[in-house]
Amino acid sequence: MADENVPVLVIGGGLTGLSASVFLTHFGVRSLLVERHPDTSGHPKARAINPRTMEIFRAVGMEDAIRAEESPIAGNDVLVHVETLAGPERVRMPSAAPDDLSRITPARWAMIDQNQLEPLLRKQAVATGAEVRFSTQLVSLEEDLDGVLATVHDRSTGVTSTIHANYVIAADGSRSPVRRMLRVPDRGRGTITNLVSFFFHADLTPALAGRKVIAAYVNNAVVRGTLIPIDNEKRWVFNVSFYPEQGEGPEDFTERRCLELLRSAIGIDDLYAEIEDGRMLPWEISMRIAEQFRAGRVFIAGDAAHVIPPTGAFGASTGIQDVYNLSWKLSLVLARAAGPGLLDTYGTERRPVALETARQAGLRFAVREGKRLEDVSDELVDETTMTFGYRYRSGAFSPQFAEPAGPLLEDPDHPSAQPGARAPHVLVQAKDGPEMSVVDLFGRGFVLFTTGAADSLAASAAQTAGRLGVDLVAYRVGPDGDLSDPRGEWAARYKAGDDGVVLVRPDGFVGWRAAGAVPGAADLERALRQLLDLGAA
Repeated sequence: MADENVPVLVIGGGLTGLSASVFLTHFGVRSLLVERHPDTSGHPKARAINPRTMEIFRAVGMEDAIRAEESPIAGNDVLVHVETLAGPERVRMPSAAPDDLSRITPARWAMIDQNQLEPLLRKQAVATGAEVRFSTQLVSLEEDLDGVLATVHDRSTGVTSTIHANYVIAADGSRSPVRRMLRVPDRGRGTITNLVSFFFHADLTPALAGRKVIAAYVNNAVVRGTLIPIDNEKRWVFNVSFYPEQGEGPEDFTERRCLELLRSAIGIDDLYAEIEDGRMLPWEISMRIAEQFRAGRVFIAGDAAHVIPPTGAFGASTGIQDVYNLSWKLSLVLARAAGPGLLDTYGTERRPVALETARQAGLRFAVREGKRLEDVSDELVDETTMTFGYRYRSGAFSPQFAEPAGPLLEDPDHPSAQPGARAPHVLVQAKDGPEMSVVDLFGRGFVLFTTGAADSLAASAAQTAGRLGVDLVAYRVGPDGDLSDPRGEWAARYKAGDDGVVLVRPDGFVGWRAAGAVPGAADLERALRQLLDLGAA
Protein backbone atom coordinates (compact mmCIF):
# COMPACT_ATOMS: atom_id res chain seq x y z
CA MET A 1 0.00 0.00 0.00
CA ALA A 2 1.27 3.44 -0.95
CA ASP A 3 2.08 6.08 1.63
CA GLU A 4 -0.01 8.61 -0.32
CA ASN A 5 -2.62 8.67 -3.05
CA VAL A 6 -3.21 11.48 -5.54
CA PRO A 7 -5.15 11.75 -8.81
CA VAL A 8 -2.20 13.21 -10.76
CA LEU A 9 1.50 13.18 -9.95
CA VAL A 10 3.59 15.78 -11.79
CA ILE A 11 7.30 15.08 -12.08
CA GLY A 12 9.41 18.16 -12.72
CA GLY A 13 9.19 21.69 -11.33
CA GLY A 14 10.14 23.77 -14.35
CA LEU A 15 7.80 25.89 -16.46
CA THR A 16 5.88 22.92 -17.86
CA GLY A 17 5.47 21.03 -14.59
CA LEU A 18 4.49 24.07 -12.54
CA SER A 19 2.04 25.12 -15.27
CA ALA A 20 0.53 21.63 -15.15
CA SER A 21 -0.06 22.03 -11.41
CA VAL A 22 -1.76 25.40 -11.97
CA PHE A 23 -3.95 24.09 -14.81
CA LEU A 24 -4.97 20.88 -13.06
CA THR A 25 -6.14 22.85 -10.04
CA HIS A 26 -7.95 25.28 -12.35
CA PHE A 27 -9.87 22.34 -13.83
CA GLY A 28 -10.64 20.88 -10.39
CA VAL A 29 -7.99 18.15 -10.19
CA ARG A 30 -5.88 17.57 -7.08
CA SER A 31 -2.19 17.09 -7.88
CA LEU A 32 1.22 16.66 -6.32
CA LEU A 33 4.41 17.91 -7.96
CA VAL A 34 7.89 16.62 -7.11
CA GLU A 35 11.15 18.25 -8.22
CA ARG A 36 14.65 17.06 -7.37
CA HIS A 37 16.22 20.53 -7.24
CA PRO A 38 15.86 22.59 -4.04
CA ASP A 39 14.33 25.61 -5.77
CA THR A 40 13.15 27.06 -9.06
CA SER A 41 15.65 28.06 -11.76
CA GLY A 42 18.12 30.85 -11.06
CA HIS A 43 18.93 31.35 -14.76
CA PRO A 44 16.89 33.45 -17.21
CA LYS A 45 16.72 30.61 -19.81
CA ALA A 46 13.39 31.05 -21.64
CA ARG A 47 12.63 34.76 -21.89
CA ALA A 48 9.48 35.14 -24.00
CA ILE A 49 5.95 33.77 -23.67
CA ASN A 50 3.89 34.00 -26.84
CA PRO A 51 0.39 35.52 -27.01
CA ARG A 52 -1.42 32.18 -27.38
CA THR A 53 0.17 31.03 -24.13
CA MET A 54 -0.72 34.35 -22.55
CA GLU A 55 -4.36 33.66 -23.51
CA ILE A 56 -4.04 30.54 -21.37
CA PHE A 57 -2.52 32.39 -18.42
CA ARG A 58 -5.26 34.99 -18.86
CA ALA A 59 -7.87 32.21 -18.56
CA VAL A 60 -6.41 30.97 -15.26
CA GLY A 61 -6.13 34.47 -13.79
CA MET A 62 -2.36 34.95 -14.03
CA GLU A 63 -1.99 37.58 -16.74
CA ASP A 64 -1.74 40.58 -14.41
CA ALA A 65 0.83 38.90 -12.16
CA ILE A 66 2.99 38.02 -15.16
CA ARG A 67 2.76 41.52 -16.61
CA ALA A 68 3.85 42.96 -13.28
CA GLU A 69 7.08 40.92 -13.40
CA GLU A 70 8.00 41.42 -17.04
CA SER A 71 11.67 41.70 -17.93
CA PRO A 72 13.37 45.08 -18.41
CA ILE A 73 13.83 44.04 -22.07
CA ALA A 74 10.07 43.84 -22.63
CA GLY A 75 10.21 46.70 -25.13
CA ASN A 76 13.08 45.25 -27.18
CA ASP A 77 12.28 43.98 -30.65
CA VAL A 78 15.53 43.31 -32.56
CA LEU A 79 16.85 39.82 -33.36
CA VAL A 80 20.06 40.25 -35.30
CA HIS A 81 22.82 38.07 -36.80
CA VAL A 82 26.26 39.66 -36.86
CA GLU A 83 29.97 38.90 -37.13
CA THR A 84 30.45 41.33 -34.24
CA LEU A 85 27.95 43.45 -32.38
CA ALA A 86 29.76 46.64 -33.39
CA GLY A 87 30.01 45.55 -37.02
CA PRO A 88 27.43 45.47 -39.82
CA GLU A 89 24.35 43.27 -39.50
CA ARG A 90 24.37 40.08 -41.54
CA VAL A 91 20.66 39.34 -41.10
CA ARG A 92 17.91 41.04 -39.14
CA MET A 93 15.12 38.56 -38.45
CA PRO A 94 11.47 39.62 -38.74
CA SER A 95 10.24 40.91 -35.40
CA ALA A 96 9.07 38.11 -33.11
CA ALA A 97 6.76 40.49 -31.30
CA PRO A 98 4.72 42.65 -33.69
CA ASP A 99 3.36 45.80 -32.13
CA ASP A 100 -0.30 44.99 -32.75
CA LEU A 101 -1.93 41.55 -32.75
CA SER A 102 -5.30 42.89 -31.61
CA ARG A 103 -6.90 41.63 -34.82
CA ILE A 104 -6.06 38.07 -33.71
CA THR A 105 -6.00 38.03 -29.90
CA PRO A 106 -6.76 40.07 -26.79
CA ALA A 107 -3.33 39.00 -25.44
CA ARG A 108 0.21 40.02 -26.34
CA TRP A 109 3.75 38.74 -25.96
CA ALA A 110 5.16 38.68 -22.44
CA MET A 111 8.88 39.16 -22.01
CA ILE A 112 9.50 37.46 -18.69
CA ASP A 113 12.56 35.48 -17.70
CA GLN A 114 12.16 31.88 -16.66
CA ASN A 115 13.61 32.62 -13.23
CA GLN A 116 10.87 35.23 -12.78
CA LEU A 117 7.98 33.15 -14.14
CA GLU A 118 8.67 29.90 -12.30
CA PRO A 119 8.24 31.43 -8.80
CA LEU A 120 4.95 33.01 -9.94
CA LEU A 121 3.68 29.64 -11.15
CA ARG A 122 4.80 27.94 -7.94
CA LYS A 123 3.02 30.56 -5.84
CA GLN A 124 -0.17 30.24 -7.91
CA ALA A 125 -0.13 26.45 -7.77
CA VAL A 126 0.22 26.36 -3.99
CA ALA A 127 -2.27 29.18 -3.43
CA THR A 128 -4.95 27.39 -5.45
CA GLY A 129 -4.50 24.00 -3.77
CA ALA A 130 -1.77 22.05 -5.55
CA GLU A 131 0.94 20.43 -3.47
CA VAL A 132 4.50 21.19 -4.56
CA ARG A 133 7.59 19.48 -3.12
CA PHE A 134 11.08 20.51 -4.14
CA SER A 135 14.21 18.54 -3.11
CA THR A 136 12.18 15.41 -3.88
CA GLN A 137 13.59 13.01 -6.46
CA LEU A 138 11.77 10.27 -8.32
CA VAL A 139 13.41 6.89 -7.80
CA SER A 140 11.12 4.55 -9.74
CA LEU A 141 7.74 4.17 -11.45
CA GLU A 142 5.64 1.05 -11.69
CA GLU A 143 2.24 0.87 -13.36
CA ASP A 144 -0.47 -1.34 -11.88
CA LEU A 145 -4.10 -2.05 -12.76
CA ASP A 146 -5.51 1.30 -11.65
CA GLY A 147 -2.60 3.70 -11.63
CA VAL A 148 1.10 4.27 -11.17
CA LEU A 149 3.19 3.62 -8.07
CA ALA A 150 6.03 6.12 -7.69
CA THR A 151 8.89 5.83 -5.23
CA VAL A 152 10.35 9.21 -4.28
CA HIS A 153 13.26 10.29 -2.12
CA ASP A 154 13.21 13.47 -0.04
CA ARG A 155 16.73 14.81 -0.44
CA SER A 156 16.42 17.18 2.51
CA THR A 157 15.29 14.58 5.07
CA GLY A 158 16.61 11.36 3.51
CA VAL A 159 13.15 9.76 3.72
CA THR A 160 11.98 7.49 0.87
CA SER A 161 8.23 6.99 0.36
CA THR A 162 5.67 5.83 -2.20
CA ILE A 163 2.91 7.73 -3.99
CA HIS A 164 0.08 6.11 -5.91
CA ALA A 165 -1.39 8.23 -8.71
CA ASN A 166 -4.12 7.61 -11.24
CA TYR A 167 -1.95 9.36 -13.83
CA VAL A 168 1.52 10.86 -14.09
CA ILE A 169 2.75 13.86 -16.09
CA ALA A 170 6.47 13.63 -16.87
CA ALA A 171 7.74 17.19 -17.24
CA ASP A 172 11.26 16.42 -16.07
CA GLY A 173 13.29 18.09 -18.78
CA SER A 174 15.23 17.34 -21.91
CA ARG A 175 17.12 14.40 -20.41
CA SER A 176 13.92 13.06 -18.84
CA PRO A 177 14.69 10.16 -16.49
CA VAL A 178 11.01 9.20 -16.70
CA ARG A 179 11.10 8.87 -20.47
CA ARG A 180 14.15 6.65 -20.11
CA MET A 181 12.48 4.53 -17.42
CA LEU A 182 9.59 4.05 -19.81
CA ARG A 183 11.98 3.27 -22.68
CA VAL A 184 10.31 5.82 -24.92
CA PRO A 185 12.84 6.71 -27.62
CA ASP A 186 13.27 10.13 -29.16
CA ARG A 187 14.38 11.00 -32.66
CA GLY A 188 15.85 14.06 -34.32
CA ARG A 189 19.07 15.87 -35.03
CA GLY A 190 20.20 15.50 -31.43
CA THR A 191 22.83 17.83 -30.02
CA ILE A 192 23.39 20.76 -32.36
CA THR A 193 25.88 22.66 -30.23
CA ASN A 194 27.28 22.65 -26.70
CA LEU A 195 27.45 25.94 -24.84
CA VAL A 196 28.53 27.62 -21.66
CA SER A 197 26.77 30.68 -20.29
CA PHE A 198 28.36 33.45 -18.28
CA PHE A 199 27.10 36.79 -17.01
CA PHE A 200 29.08 39.98 -17.43
CA HIS A 201 28.79 43.73 -16.86
CA ALA A 202 29.74 46.16 -19.62
CA ASP A 203 28.54 49.32 -21.31
CA LEU A 204 27.76 48.20 -24.88
CA THR A 205 26.04 51.45 -25.89
CA PRO A 206 28.50 52.28 -28.72
CA ALA A 207 28.22 48.78 -30.23
CA LEU A 208 24.43 48.72 -29.98
CA ALA A 209 24.08 51.97 -31.91
CA GLY A 210 20.57 52.56 -30.55
CA ARG A 211 19.27 49.05 -31.20
CA LYS A 212 17.04 47.42 -28.58
CA VAL A 213 18.12 43.80 -29.04
CA ILE A 214 16.37 40.75 -27.70
CA ALA A 215 19.39 38.74 -28.80
CA ALA A 216 22.42 39.20 -31.04
CA TYR A 217 23.70 36.02 -32.68
CA VAL A 218 27.48 36.30 -33.20
CA ASN A 219 29.37 34.13 -35.68
CA ASN A 220 32.99 34.81 -36.62
CA ALA A 221 36.30 32.98 -36.89
CA VAL A 222 37.00 33.30 -33.17
CA VAL A 223 33.66 32.83 -31.45
CA ARG A 224 30.10 31.70 -32.02
CA GLY A 225 27.49 32.63 -29.45
CA THR A 226 24.55 34.75 -28.39
CA LEU A 227 24.58 38.05 -26.55
CA ILE A 228 21.43 38.66 -24.49
CA PRO A 229 20.66 41.74 -22.38
CA ILE A 230 19.46 41.13 -18.82
CA ASP A 231 18.67 44.59 -17.45
CA ASN A 232 18.90 46.69 -20.64
CA GLU A 233 21.74 48.58 -19.02
CA LYS A 234 25.04 46.88 -18.23
CA ARG A 235 24.25 43.29 -17.26
CA TRP A 236 24.37 40.68 -20.05
CA VAL A 237 24.64 36.95 -20.55
CA PHE A 238 26.81 35.44 -23.26
CA ASN A 239 26.08 31.91 -24.45
CA VAL A 240 29.23 30.58 -26.15
CA SER A 241 29.55 27.40 -28.22
CA PHE A 242 32.32 24.91 -27.46
CA TYR A 243 33.35 21.70 -29.21
CA PRO A 244 33.88 18.51 -27.17
CA GLU A 245 35.01 16.67 -30.31
CA GLN A 246 37.98 19.07 -30.35
CA GLY A 247 38.74 18.36 -26.71
CA GLU A 248 37.03 21.47 -25.34
CA GLY A 249 35.03 21.52 -22.11
CA PRO A 250 33.40 24.01 -19.73
CA GLU A 251 36.52 24.01 -17.58
CA ASP A 252 38.45 25.69 -20.43
CA PHE A 253 36.43 28.88 -20.06
CA THR A 254 38.58 30.76 -17.62
CA GLU A 255 37.73 34.36 -16.81
CA ARG A 256 40.59 35.52 -19.03
CA ARG A 257 39.42 33.48 -22.00
CA CYS A 258 35.82 34.63 -21.54
CA LEU A 259 36.97 38.23 -21.68
CA GLU A 260 38.91 37.56 -24.90
CA LEU A 261 35.90 35.85 -26.50
CA LEU A 262 33.65 38.66 -25.37
CA ARG A 263 35.86 41.29 -27.00
CA SER A 264 35.88 39.27 -30.22
CA ALA A 265 32.09 39.04 -30.14
CA ILE A 266 31.54 42.75 -29.45
CA GLY A 267 34.22 43.88 -31.91
CA ILE A 268 35.93 46.27 -29.48
CA ASP A 269 39.49 45.17 -28.65
CA ASP A 270 39.85 47.25 -25.50
CA LEU A 271 36.32 46.71 -24.17
CA TYR A 272 36.13 46.97 -20.38
CA ALA A 273 33.95 44.19 -18.95
CA GLU A 274 33.62 42.41 -15.63
CA ILE A 275 32.86 38.69 -15.68
CA GLU A 276 30.34 37.90 -12.97
CA ASP A 277 31.49 35.40 -10.28
CA GLY A 278 33.22 33.05 -12.73
CA ARG A 279 30.44 30.45 -12.91
CA MET A 280 30.26 28.72 -16.28
CA LEU A 281 26.93 27.00 -16.82
CA PRO A 282 27.16 24.24 -19.46
CA TRP A 283 24.12 23.30 -21.58
CA GLU A 284 23.27 22.25 -25.10
CA ILE A 285 21.03 23.18 -28.00
CA SER A 286 19.30 20.08 -29.33
CA MET A 287 16.41 18.96 -31.48
CA ARG A 288 14.67 15.75 -30.41
CA ILE A 289 11.02 14.63 -30.37
CA ALA A 290 9.74 11.66 -28.36
CA GLU A 291 8.24 8.96 -30.57
CA GLN A 292 5.16 8.92 -28.37
CA PHE A 293 3.76 11.34 -25.82
CA ARG A 294 1.97 8.69 -23.78
CA ALA A 295 3.10 5.42 -22.22
CA GLY A 296 0.21 3.79 -20.39
CA ARG A 297 -0.84 6.14 -17.60
CA VAL A 298 2.20 8.39 -18.01
CA PHE A 299 2.07 11.48 -20.24
CA ILE A 300 5.26 13.14 -21.48
CA ALA A 301 5.26 16.92 -21.83
CA GLY A 302 7.48 19.93 -22.38
CA ASP A 303 11.21 19.37 -22.96
CA ALA A 304 10.78 15.73 -21.95
CA ALA A 305 8.63 15.31 -25.07
CA HIS A 306 10.27 17.77 -27.44
CA VAL A 307 13.60 19.57 -27.28
CA ILE A 308 13.39 22.61 -29.55
CA PRO A 309 16.20 25.03 -30.45
CA PRO A 310 15.68 28.39 -28.71
CA THR A 311 15.51 30.40 -31.95
CA GLY A 312 11.96 31.68 -32.30
CA ALA A 313 11.09 31.48 -28.58
CA PHE A 314 8.86 28.47 -29.18
CA GLY A 315 10.03 25.94 -26.59
CA ALA A 316 8.55 27.14 -23.29
CA SER A 317 5.20 28.08 -24.82
CA THR A 318 4.89 24.73 -26.57
CA GLY A 319 5.37 22.86 -23.29
CA ILE A 320 2.89 25.05 -21.43
CA GLN A 321 0.32 24.48 -24.17
CA ASP A 322 0.95 20.72 -23.92
CA VAL A 323 -0.20 20.56 -20.33
CA TYR A 324 -3.15 22.88 -20.88
CA ASN A 325 -4.35 20.50 -23.58
CA LEU A 326 -3.86 17.56 -21.23
CA SER A 327 -5.28 19.06 -18.02
CA TRP A 328 -8.90 19.54 -19.12
CA LYS A 329 -8.91 16.06 -20.60
CA LEU A 330 -7.59 14.50 -17.40
CA SER A 331 -10.22 16.38 -15.40
CA LEU A 332 -13.08 14.90 -17.46
CA VAL A 333 -11.68 11.37 -17.49
CA LEU A 334 -11.08 11.43 -13.73
CA ALA A 335 -14.66 12.68 -13.24
CA ARG A 336 -15.87 9.84 -15.51
CA ALA A 337 -17.44 12.37 -17.85
CA ALA A 338 -15.22 11.15 -20.70
CA GLY A 339 -13.94 7.82 -21.91
CA PRO A 340 -10.26 6.84 -21.64
CA GLY A 341 -9.82 7.36 -25.37
CA LEU A 342 -9.97 11.12 -24.81
CA LEU A 343 -6.49 10.90 -23.27
CA ASP A 344 -5.09 9.31 -26.43
CA THR A 345 -5.85 12.55 -28.25
CA TYR A 346 -3.19 14.37 -26.22
CA GLY A 347 -0.39 12.86 -28.28
CA THR A 348 -2.43 12.77 -31.48
CA GLU A 349 -2.91 16.52 -31.22
CA ARG A 350 0.30 17.78 -29.67
CA ARG A 351 3.03 15.69 -31.32
CA PRO A 352 2.48 17.00 -34.89
CA VAL A 353 2.57 20.55 -33.52
CA ALA A 354 5.85 19.82 -31.74
CA LEU A 355 7.38 18.34 -34.90
CA GLU A 356 6.56 21.39 -37.01
CA THR A 357 7.55 23.80 -34.25
CA ALA A 358 10.95 22.11 -33.93
CA ARG A 359 11.39 22.25 -37.71
CA GLN A 360 10.63 25.97 -37.76
CA ALA A 361 13.06 26.62 -34.91
CA GLY A 362 15.66 24.55 -36.77
CA LEU A 363 15.30 26.68 -39.89
CA ARG A 364 15.90 29.78 -37.80
CA PHE A 365 18.91 28.17 -36.16
CA ALA A 366 20.34 27.37 -39.59
CA VAL A 367 20.50 31.13 -40.23
CA ARG A 368 22.32 31.51 -36.92
CA GLU A 369 24.81 28.87 -38.12
CA GLY A 370 25.53 30.82 -41.28
CA LYS A 371 22.83 30.03 -43.83
CA ARG A 372 21.35 32.92 -45.75
CA LEU A 373 17.80 33.84 -44.82
CA GLU A 374 16.84 33.52 -48.50
CA ASP A 375 17.89 29.85 -48.45
CA VAL A 376 15.21 28.95 -45.88
CA SER A 377 12.57 31.60 -46.54
CA ASP A 378 10.39 29.31 -48.71
CA GLU A 379 9.91 26.95 -45.76
CA LEU A 380 9.94 29.53 -42.99
CA VAL A 381 6.61 30.33 -41.33
CA ASP A 382 6.23 33.58 -39.42
CA GLU A 383 5.84 33.46 -35.63
CA THR A 384 2.24 34.67 -35.72
CA THR A 385 1.17 31.81 -37.99
CA MET A 386 3.08 29.24 -35.95
CA THR A 387 1.62 30.64 -32.73
CA PHE A 388 -2.05 30.90 -33.73
CA GLY A 389 -2.39 29.01 -36.99
CA TYR A 390 -1.66 25.41 -36.04
CA ARG A 391 -4.59 22.98 -36.19
CA TYR A 392 -5.26 19.53 -34.87
CA ARG A 393 -5.90 17.34 -37.91
CA SER A 394 -7.34 14.54 -35.77
CA GLY A 395 -8.22 14.37 -32.11
CA ALA A 396 -10.90 15.37 -29.63
CA PHE A 397 -13.45 16.95 -31.92
CA SER A 398 -16.39 16.00 -34.08
CA PRO A 399 -15.40 16.64 -37.71
CA GLN A 400 -17.69 18.73 -39.84
CA PHE A 401 -16.95 16.69 -42.95
CA ALA A 402 -15.62 13.22 -43.68
CA GLU A 403 -12.69 14.64 -45.68
CA PRO A 404 -9.24 15.15 -44.11
CA ALA A 405 -8.96 18.29 -42.02
CA GLY A 406 -6.44 19.96 -44.33
CA PRO A 407 -2.94 21.31 -43.66
CA LEU A 408 -1.44 21.66 -40.20
CA LEU A 409 -1.12 25.44 -40.49
CA GLU A 410 -3.57 28.13 -41.55
CA ASP A 411 -3.41 31.91 -41.81
CA PRO A 412 -4.64 33.30 -38.46
CA ASP A 413 -5.83 36.44 -40.26
CA HIS A 414 -8.22 34.19 -42.22
CA PRO A 415 -9.18 31.50 -39.70
CA SER A 416 -11.16 28.46 -40.77
CA ALA A 417 -12.94 27.88 -37.42
CA GLN A 418 -13.07 24.23 -38.43
CA PRO A 419 -13.16 21.55 -35.76
CA GLY A 420 -9.58 21.14 -34.54
CA ALA A 421 -8.66 24.80 -35.17
CA ARG A 422 -8.30 27.57 -32.62
CA ALA A 423 -11.60 29.38 -32.04
CA PRO A 424 -11.04 32.83 -33.56
CA HIS A 425 -10.93 36.07 -31.64
CA VAL A 426 -13.98 38.27 -32.28
CA LEU A 427 -15.07 41.31 -30.29
CA VAL A 428 -18.61 40.85 -28.97
CA GLN A 429 -20.78 42.74 -26.55
CA ALA A 430 -23.13 41.48 -23.88
CA LYS A 431 -26.25 43.51 -23.11
CA ASP A 432 -25.26 46.76 -21.39
CA GLY A 433 -21.66 45.59 -21.19
CA PRO A 434 -18.33 46.61 -22.75
CA GLU A 435 -16.85 44.97 -25.81
CA MET A 436 -14.91 41.82 -25.02
CA SER A 437 -13.16 39.04 -26.89
CA VAL A 438 -14.89 35.69 -27.17
CA VAL A 439 -11.48 34.25 -26.19
CA ASP A 440 -12.21 35.46 -22.66
CA LEU A 441 -15.24 33.15 -22.52
CA PHE A 442 -13.03 30.07 -22.85
CA GLY A 443 -11.01 28.27 -20.20
CA ARG A 444 -13.48 26.46 -17.93
CA GLY A 445 -16.07 24.22 -19.55
CA PHE A 446 -17.45 24.00 -23.06
CA VAL A 447 -18.88 27.06 -24.79
CA LEU A 448 -21.66 26.86 -27.37
CA PHE A 449 -22.44 29.66 -29.82
CA THR A 450 -25.70 29.63 -31.77
CA THR A 451 -27.10 31.90 -34.46
CA GLY A 452 -30.52 32.40 -36.06
CA ALA A 453 -32.92 29.48 -35.90
CA ALA A 454 -30.32 27.43 -34.05
CA ASP A 455 -30.85 29.70 -31.03
CA SER A 456 -33.52 27.27 -29.88
CA LEU A 457 -30.69 24.85 -29.05
CA ALA A 458 -29.17 27.29 -26.57
CA ALA A 459 -31.97 26.80 -24.05
CA SER A 460 -31.50 23.03 -23.84
CA ALA A 461 -27.74 22.81 -24.37
CA ALA A 462 -26.72 23.02 -20.70
CA GLN A 463 -29.23 20.30 -19.83
CA THR A 464 -27.85 18.06 -22.58
CA ALA A 465 -24.30 18.60 -21.37
CA GLY A 466 -25.38 18.12 -17.76
CA ARG A 467 -26.66 14.63 -18.53
CA LEU A 468 -23.16 13.81 -19.74
CA GLY A 469 -21.52 15.36 -16.68
CA VAL A 470 -19.79 18.27 -18.42
CA ASP A 471 -20.12 22.03 -17.94
CA LEU A 472 -21.40 24.03 -20.87
CA VAL A 473 -22.47 27.65 -21.30
CA ALA A 474 -24.49 28.64 -24.37
CA TYR A 475 -24.57 32.08 -25.99
CA ARG A 476 -26.91 33.29 -28.71
CA VAL A 477 -25.03 35.56 -31.11
CA GLY A 478 -26.98 38.27 -32.90
CA PRO A 479 -28.86 41.56 -32.44
CA ASP A 480 -31.37 40.00 -30.05
CA GLY A 481 -29.05 37.42 -28.54
CA ASP A 482 -26.86 37.20 -25.48
CA LEU A 483 -23.92 38.58 -27.46
CA SER A 484 -24.11 41.18 -30.21
CA ASP A 485 -21.55 41.48 -33.00
CA PRO A 486 -20.85 45.24 -33.04
CA ARG A 487 -18.16 45.05 -35.72
CA GLY A 488 -19.89 42.54 -37.98
CA GLU A 489 -17.00 40.04 -37.86
CA TRP A 490 -18.70 36.95 -36.46
CA ALA A 491 -20.01 35.42 -39.67
CA ALA A 492 -16.74 35.82 -41.55
CA ARG A 493 -14.61 34.36 -38.78
CA TYR A 494 -16.79 31.52 -37.51
CA LYS A 495 -18.43 30.49 -40.81
CA ALA A 496 -21.42 28.94 -39.04
CA GLY A 497 -24.01 30.35 -41.43
CA ASP A 498 -27.28 32.05 -40.55
CA ASP A 499 -28.56 29.15 -38.46
CA GLY A 500 -25.35 27.62 -37.23
CA VAL A 501 -23.75 26.21 -34.09
CA VAL A 502 -20.12 26.23 -32.91
CA LEU A 503 -18.97 24.21 -29.89
CA VAL A 504 -15.66 25.31 -28.34
CA ARG A 505 -13.60 23.07 -26.07
CA PRO A 506 -12.30 24.24 -22.68
CA ASP A 507 -8.88 24.94 -24.25
CA GLY A 508 -10.31 27.30 -26.88
CA PHE A 509 -10.26 24.94 -29.86
CA VAL A 510 -13.34 24.26 -31.96
CA GLY A 511 -14.87 20.90 -31.07
CA TRP A 512 -17.87 20.88 -33.44
CA ARG A 513 -19.42 23.15 -36.00
CA ALA A 514 -22.82 22.65 -37.62
CA ALA A 515 -24.12 24.66 -40.55
CA GLY A 516 -26.94 24.02 -42.98
CA ALA A 517 -29.84 22.09 -41.48
CA VAL A 518 -30.72 23.51 -38.07
CA PRO A 519 -29.14 21.21 -35.44
CA GLY A 520 -31.00 20.01 -32.37
CA ALA A 521 -30.21 18.60 -28.93
CA ALA A 522 -29.61 15.13 -30.35
CA ASP A 523 -26.96 16.51 -32.72
CA LEU A 524 -25.20 18.28 -29.85
CA GLU A 525 -25.25 15.15 -27.71
CA ARG A 526 -23.88 13.08 -30.57
CA ALA A 527 -21.04 15.58 -31.11
CA LEU A 528 -20.17 15.68 -27.40
CA ARG A 529 -20.19 11.91 -27.14
CA GLN A 530 -17.82 11.61 -30.09
CA LEU A 531 -15.50 14.28 -28.72
CA LEU A 532 -15.47 12.76 -25.22
CA ASP A 533 -15.09 9.14 -26.34
CA LEU A 534 -18.40 8.15 -24.73
CA GLY A 535 -19.76 6.01 -27.55
CA ALA A 536 -23.28 6.15 -28.93
CA ALA A 537 -26.20 6.95 -26.65
